[in-house]
Amino acid sequence: MGLSRGMRQLKDIRAHKENTSGGSVTDTDVVRKLGILEETIQEYFWQDVDNATLEEGVYRGILDSLGDPYSVYYTQEELIALQEQTQGIYYGIGAYISQDVEAGYVKISGVIKNTPAEESKLMQDDYIYEINGESMYGKDSAYVVSKIKGEEGTYVTVTVLRTGVSEPIDIEVQRRKIESPTVEYEMYDNHMAYIQITEFDVVTSGQFEEALSQARAEGMQGLIIDLRSNPGGNLSTVCEIARMLLPKGLIVYTEDKYGEREEYTCNGENEIDVPLVVLTNGYSASASEILAGAIKDYGIGKLVGTTTYGKGIVQKVINLSDGSAMKITVSTYFTPNGNNIHQIGVDPDVEVAFDADQYKAGVDNQLETAKQVLGEMID
Repeated sequence: MGLSRGMRQLKDIRAHKENTSGGSVTDTDVVRKLGILEETIQEYFWQDVDNATLEEGVYRGILDSLGDPYSVYYTQEELIALQEQTQGIYYGIGAYISQDVEAGYVKISGVIKNTPAEESKLMQDDYIYEINGESMYGKDSAYVVSKIKGEEGTYVTVTVLRTGVSEPIDIEVQRRKIESPTVEYEMYDNHMAYIQITEFDVVTSGQFEEALSQARAEGMQGLIIDLRSNPGGNLSTVCEIARMLLPKGLIVYTEDKYGEREEYTCNGENEIDVPLVVLTNGYSASASEILAGAIKDYGIGKLVGTTTYGKGIVQKVINLSDGSAMKITVSTYFTPNGNNIHQIGVDPDVEVAFDADQYKAGVDNQLETAKQVLGEMID
């Protein structure tokens, strides 16, 4: 097909579309135009392109057109990687990541101890620039994860952008079996219990319940829950954890574009009976904000740190018949008091910025402030 002929056909289609309205985006004219685009690419593009690549591009493109970084298309392989990630056991490198929409890159929000990520010197706040030479700009976290994961024992080259370093850094990391410890527990002096939740996976509620039971058995008189750099996760999981802490009432509710409301509630049978402090920062997102927002609304604890990320929308993964899937934003969520925190976040009761210099010296200034606030609540 000649280029001039293709352009004439596109003009004919555009003229027809201007005289019609309504209908499906996949009408005859759109299918015809896609055929013209495909033929033009195959004839003129400077490299050969297989049909599977073009087909996948169509699917990704229709979701990209929504302008929503959280609505994405998954190939079968990417869907499997996503499912493994939420189960808490996978073959990868051992780094937590979160999406920085403004920067356009996924960011490492934490590194799991005794994992390839730690051994290879990947660092928190590194931006993932490339994986095996492929640019990760504009890619969502699930896509990045799918490229990092692979067969046990194989290697992946992760190129990162690091503050204070002028050039991208190539880091080769070996993939190993990772059992993600999404909850860590410690008992401090004065019977102050500390529970960190790094993300809300399927395994997290059981891990949290075990840590909370241990804290009570050891005479807990106050509790610090650390949600800093927790990117979120399963809505059902955070609700299960909320039911171990909140009084009777709403945990969160969602509303879709039709005004349909869905409520998630707590029976109040396990309401926390000791003073509570929750640590947050700008990377505490989504499910983290559901828990922090509910605790703040009910006044059963104090938030310490900085304002959360502000992701107050809910996504649903819809499986397709060929093994692929789409994740699409379906609703907005609201805290028990009706607060919409999307692009706003949840403000702390006690604001304290993270001091990197102190942290390098072995002092977590936000955690120390949380201990001080909790101590005053206990007294």
